[in-house]
Amino acid sequence: MARAAKAKSTQGGLDFSSPFDVICGVDEAGRGPLAGPVVAAAVIFDPDKPRINGLNDSKSLSAKRREELYEQIVDRALAYCITSASIEEIDTINILHASMLAMKRAVEGLSIVPTLVKVDGNRCPTLSIRSEAVIGGDALIKQISAAPILAKVTRDRMLVDLHQAFPMYGFDVHSGYGTPQHLKALREHGPCAHHRRSFAPVREAHARFSSVLPEIAPEVLQATADLEHDSDTLAF
Repeated sequence: MARAAKAKSTQGGLDFSSPFDVICGVDEAGRGPLAGPVVAAAVIFDPDKPRINGLNDSKSLSAKRREELYEQIVDRALAYCITSASIEEIDTINILHASMLAMKRAVEGLSIVPTLVKVDGNRCPTLSIRSEAVIGGDALIKQISAAPILAKVTRDRMLVDLHQAFPMYGFDVHSGYGTPQHLKALREHGPCAHHRRSFAPVREAHARFSSVLPEIAPEVLQATADLEHDSDTLAF
């Protein structure tokens, strides 16, 4: 894989792009669920292919529409990469850092090296490529809008597959989020190996079943607790 030349990473609200930039959008899906990995995607569009109509904040799209857009994005991308950070990484370095790691992997996995990476939110992963954090970027910038659609569809498919092995949790319905159905299943069956042990409902279920849990750093537990105050994260 080609290596990107080292450049200073930039963050903030300024527009650092130029007409000559190869812009990559990157975002993640799955910070809030109690189970499964966090998935990230990076997208560079092919300027010679038609624009995609209907790209928007992926949180506002139906699952069916995301599936339709997934195929269009893949078809019209000059390059894209979908990666993840595992449950073990989430429980070791915390969900925020695992999300950053997944996004870093997505950018570094592209077959074409971008000159500018635009990231949804208020912070960027550590990259050797110039980067810009854009608050609300998934509703403003087409490359960013496309990235969480690829990530969300991929992650939802993973949880449908996981449902085949663990049907008692209903992963095919809630994709691992802490819905009443999921919480009820945790109380009745206890967690499985694919649940995030740093998340409070999972830890409570382990305690209910007297399971032995490895020690998890306080800062990791705090990062997951902070999700409770972020409604957007819990919804996607």
